[in-house]
Amino acid sequence: MSFLNRNLSRTIKAAVRGKHTLPKLPYDYGALAPIISKDILEVHHGKHHQTYVNNLNAVEEQMTEAHSKKDVNKVVELSKNYAFNWGGHLNHSIYWQNLSPTKSEPSADLKKAIEEQFSSFEQFKKDLSALSIGVQGSGWGWLGYNKKSKKLQILAVSNQEPLQAVTGLVPLFAIDVWEHAYYLQYKNVRAKYVEAIWDIANWKDISDRYAEATCN
Repeated sequence: MSFLNRNLSRTIKAAVRGKHTLPKLPYDYGALAPIISKDILEVHHGKHHQTYVNNLNAVEEQMTEAHSKKDVNKVVELSKNYAFNWGGHLNHSIYWQNLSPTKSEPSADLKKAIEEQFSSFEQFKKDLSALSIGVQGSGWGWLGYNKKSKKLQILAVSNQEPLQAVTGLVPLFAIDVWEHAYYLQYKNVRAKYVEAIWDIANWKDISDRYAEATCN
């Protein structure tokens, strides 16, 4: 099925189930401080993510109407906007769950896979950090799972590209390196933000995602 056809299918399903909504954070806005300040979370979640949700709902309505009229040109015209806002909503929904004020450790299975593929957990952190810091402009650093090779992979994507739709990798852990994720606190020093975010990584959530990806 083509990416465009998958979009149309999701559009129709969305029209049936109702509009997308902003997911509630599993912690208070101030819970991730001092790594991520309350001010950043209020703006990032309450403003930026909400905008993706609003825009996604709007473009889905437009695509559903265009599809009902069999206006393929309009559907194609809207598809980039749809993909951008769908990616923004999906990526952020994973990102919030990937973070936690509660310390955790990777599951034994995930830790073993990381150590086998990156030689050590510390080397994995260095590699994903460097990849995320090096993103040109806006984007994301990801740890994903490749179902074909049955291996973990790290990858950077631009803007709001949804990882699985673009690369086929199942998303496990996201590092948001758009400036709105850190600028109010870290200014232009992205490296400090990336280094700090490891202290609030929710390894229970990441491990659960890995377990689900490897059993399906």
